[in-house]
Parts: sequence; C-alpha cells; structure tokens
Amino acid sequence: MDLAPWLPVQTERLMPRIIVGAAIIADGRVLACERALPPEMAGKWEFPGGKVDPGETEVQALIRECQEELGVNVAVGARVGDDISMLNGTAVLKVYVATLLNGDQPLPLEHSDLRWLGSKELYSVPWLPADAPIVTALEPLLP
Repeated sequence: MDLAPWLPVQTERLMPRIIVGAAIIADGRVLACERALPPEMAGKWEFPGGKVDPGETEVQALIRECQEELGVNVAVGARVGDDISMLNGTAVLKVYVATLLNGDQPLPLEHSDLRWLGSKELYSVPWLPADAPIVTALEPLLP
C-alpha cells in the first residue's frame, strides 16, 4: 500500500518579507519622515521606503517607494547598518544610502512631516524601533 498521498506535506519555511528604507543624505543631513498612519505608529519617525514587491529588486523597490512617498527620484548607494528583524521575524528592514536626483525636493505625500537632521539632531525625533539602529549606523556618514 502506497502511503505517500496520506503523509503530511512538509511546507517550506516562509522567507521574511523584505522592507527597504532610504537614508537620503543631502548637504550633510539625512531626511526623516513622520508617520501619519497607522494610528499606533503616527508621530514616530522613519526612513522612507516600503515592501519589495514580487519581481522587484531591492533597489527598484526603493526607487519606486521614494517616488510614491516623496515624489522624488533617487540614486541608491551602499547599504547602511545591519538587517533589522521586524514583526516577530516575518519581515527584514534593509536600509540604503540614497541621494536626490534632478534637484528634486521631497514632499510629504504619505507622511505628516519631513525634517532634515544633522548629526547633532539625529536623536531629536522619536524613531520607530526598527529604524533606531540605523540612526546610530548613520552617525559616521554625517559631518
């Protein structure tokens, strides 16, 4: 008797969802964005970015997210900081240094407020817990 059809199927362990963020640096300052939604995150600050969609690279997703959230075009550079595990390990945040292109100026299309923070102002806003370790990693990149 063949038992194969009756044996439980071993499912693949789901890979964590990749979230990308942009540490946009200009004139020695980094852009911080204040969350508007959801209510439990409103008033906290983050780096712009979002989920990598199927078929996208991390860089493509970051370029798309900056266009959607800020109305800007960016050039994506090197990674900054380590991977940050989020949402009980179901997501991973990866942050990249980015620069604005074409003289674009960011607009708060999906955020309550935007601020350019210099090295002495990095801790003047309440960062989301996932973004806070990246702030520390950015310190050496800002004069």
